Amino acid sequence: MANPGVGSFPPAAIEWLAPADPSAVLAVGLGSLPTAVRYARRGHRLTLIDKPADELGRATARHPELLSVAAAPEALPFTAHSFDQVLVAQGLHLLAPGLALAEFARVLAPGGSLSVLYTVRDDTVPWVRRFATLLQTYDPQLMSGSAAESVDALEDSGYFPKVHRRDFRQWVPIDRDGLIELVSRNPKLAQLPEPDASTLLAKVGALYDASAKAPEPLLLPYSVRCWRARVDHSEFTTTFAPPESGLQITL
Repeated sequence: MANPGVGSFPPAAIEWLAPADPSAVLAVGLGSLPTAVRYARRGHRLTLIDKPADELGRATARHPELLSVAAAPEALPFTAHSFDQVLVAQGLHLLAPGLALAEFARVLAPGGSLSVLYTVRDDTVPWVRRFATLLQTYDPQLMSGSAAESVDALEDSGYFPKVHRRDFRQWVPIDRDGLIELVSRNPKLAQLPEPDASTLLAKVGALYDASAKAPEPLLLPYSVRCWRARVDHSEFTTTFAPPESGLQITL
């Protein structure tokens, strides 16, 4: 199901993730765009990289403070030690971890860090558990896992031997119409035939009515999970250094 509004997570998460001083930051994947914009507002120099050039172009047209580069995150077109931080939001699971983590380590300057974040739903609230159970009667895979499990590869990586984690709670108000719309916009549930579709939406409305205390909306709970790890270049068999001559792009 959908996550909270773009870039709306707690400011404390940015405070914890971002470098303290203005720095060169590589934001990986279009999923990192909202967080990259927040970084740029703090004075950091942001480069956004992903493969779809057309989507990157539209992103930087909206946010000219960002530099965009169309390339695969597993084969970064940058010299060694080009960035102070690599940021990956909502997308680490989309990458080949063995290749990507080695590339992130290569382009990070000594003392640089990798920051990863996922905003995931918190199912510890009773009404959310009932909501998940209802949806899973129509799609057993829905609301059944989190892409945040992809950080296992990071925690096992020799390039980032010490990983720190912080979680930040976020509550997102949602009214009855909003909850029904959230369900109806789900790609799989939107394909339900009638009368299943109408029955599901009616059950969602009934669940809302039974759980909310009018006129207050329900609160969807999310956890903003953040990981931060300093690079260790000792894993490389050769020492990387910026070229002394030839073409060099300064970001």
